[in-house]
Amino acid sequence: MTLNKEQDIYKDTPLRLLGYANEVGESFRAIIGRKWVNFSYGIATLYVFADTMDKTWKSYEKNKENAKCLQKVTIKGVDTLTWQMLASVIVPGYTINRICAISTYLIKKSNKVSNRACRIIVPTIALASIPFIISPIDHATDYLLDNSLRKIEI
Repeated sequence: MTLNKEQDIYKDTPLRLLGYANEVGESFRAIIGRKWVNFSYGIATLYVFADTMDKTWKSYEKNKENAKCLQKVTIKGVDTLTWQMLASVIVPGYTINRICAISTYLIKKSNKVSNRACRIIVPTIALASIPFIISPIDHATDYLLDNSLRKIEI
């Protein structure tokens, strides 16, 4: 894949999939255990920090001659870190965790599915839900930041 000047490697390439590592970890929590779920959060968090550093550096390069360079770079870094932590780690991780918990509860309450089958069905439901939760979470995070942090003017 060839990158052009406009392409953001953290959003427009397969590297973006690292931001979903924690959702995959949460989907398999009942099977893989807490240690591996925490590891998946570590991967997603490293992705967030890498994107934040990239956007912060690009902001510095763009504004280094500007008298308000420090403020502009700080705002960009805080905006990117906040957006990514909310949209890539915290909200989707919690959402998938709750989808798994509710699915497990409903399946066990039905008394028609074995525990073994439940351990296959729940991660399948969680993984299948990931594509459907991404866009609403991204838009909600944009809305939140557009009406709070992004109102700060320099």
